[in-house]
Amino acid sequence: MTILLDGERLTLADLERVARDGAPVGLDPAARPKVRAARAVIEAALTDERKIYGVSTGFGPLSDVFIGGADRDALQANLLRSHALGTGNPLGEAETRATMLLRANVLAKGYSGVRPEVIELLCELLNRRIHPVIPERGSVGASGDLAPLAHLSLVLIGEGEAVCDGERLPGAEALRRAGLAPLTLKAKEGLALINGTCGLTAIGALAYARSARLLTLADVASTMTLEALRGSFVPFDPRLQAVRPHPGQIATAENLRRLLQDSEINVSHKDCGKIQDSYTLRCIPQVHGGVRDALAFVEAVLARELNAATDNPLVFPEGRDVLSGGNFHGHPVAVALDLLAVALAGLCGFVERRIERLVNPQLSELPPFLIEASGLNSGFMMAQISAAALAAEARVLASPASVQSIPTTGNKEDFVSMGWFAAVKAAQVADRLATILALEFLCAAQGLDFLRPLRAGRGPQAAYECLRRVVPHIAQDRSLRPDLDRVLSLLEDGTVLAGVVAAVGPLA
Repeated sequence: MTILLDGERLTLADLERVARDGAPVGLDPAARPKVRAARAVIEAALTDERKIYGVSTGFGPLSDVFIGGADRDALQANLLRSHALGTGNPLGEAETRATMLLRANVLAKGYSGVRPEVIELLCELLNRRIHPVIPERGSVGASGDLAPLAHLSLVLIGEGEAVCDGERLPGAEALRRAGLAPLTLKAKEGLALINGTCGLTAIGALAYARSARLLTLADVASTMTLEALRGSFVPFDPRLQAVRPHPGQIATAENLRRLLQDSEINVSHKDCGKIQDSYTLRCIPQVHGGVRDALAFVEAVLARELNAATDNPLVFPEGRDVLSGGNFHGHPVAVALDLLAVALAGLCGFVERRIERLVNPQLSELPPFLIEASGLNSGFMMAQISAAALAAEARVLASPASVQSIPTTGNKEDFVSMGWFAAVKAAQVADRLATILALEFLCAAQGLDFLRPLRAGRGPQAAYECLRRVVPHIAQDRSLRPDLDRVLSLLEDGTVLAGVVAAVGPLA
């Protein structure tokens, strides 16, 4: 089904469908009158020789320079050329597609003053899988993602570079192969294309969506570890959650109770005499729940930003006004994405501590490093070391970007958001979390092997059986890297979570 863009209804699920699954997009016919009305205001202002930032003036500290006549169209192409100075490797395909989608959606909202043709060409590039080459560095998140969006936008005028059928081509050649004609930008259109938070929001939204799935998987992994360590279910009692009613804590405890239904392992140690478990087992609702609450805030910020008008100046056709403001500033999103990185980094450390309890015989009552004939075999010793290294990296990446302003553009832009880097860092922390979780799944499955024939609760048992179909028990040392890669694939493609949900029903 085609996703129609009007700047009002785009969802995070839509963004993933376009970015990852290639869903087709188009300009909603109902949005066309709004787009045309805003363009009419710009055209009238040009006729009246009004002085409007970026339309009949230069940019940044050059905003006092008046631009007249035919030079106004040339000004827009020059803006793209001069600002396309990103560095580093290209963005991934999903992040590039998400950025293109958000730029089209912002323009479709009808406050940017562009012609419908600009939006339609962005949609055609997405639908024909023509992906501009966007360098991964160079944005300070105000006036939005200028350098990345300039690289994106050059392809619309037949310049820059794009990837087509896996081949990196000049922008003009990519358009020719797709049967598309380059645009000749009109006044305001170049500025509308590059001014705004679409890049940082796109990267952050994809990182958030992945993180939300990883958090649910963390609940599953925690129950496998809890069962392997013969932990208590008492801390998940709903009465405990009710008297400290944080939504994330309540939801996490509900997940754990659902996952742990019908556990034979729990029944087997009912009268063991232990009073309390360690924090990494007893406080799963509180720690995972705190992360869940943080992600709920991040989701709300991103959901608003997906449909926000973030360029400058903005056109309000009702009063025929063109207003200069600061909606391009990435700070609201940067703060949220910094929080995402902090929350995920804390979870990385929490999961790593569970891995330590699994492999350490002083803490686990399991064979040393989860291997028979330990000493001759080192077993899962390196699993904890690798997790520790990744958790340490995550803590460094959790340092906030949004406090790192460096004035730019002749001190006209004297406080910037660094939101692009906040988004990139959050995605990098999610990468570390995915690997640490895969290591926990590996270790916990090995731990459960030693408790057979007892079965874990429905959820951890389903996850265990899913893993064991592709990763066998380790009886003597072998390289764990291929096993880790297989588990990561099962986590990322949804196989593990689908198997668990089939066994226990939907999870929060």
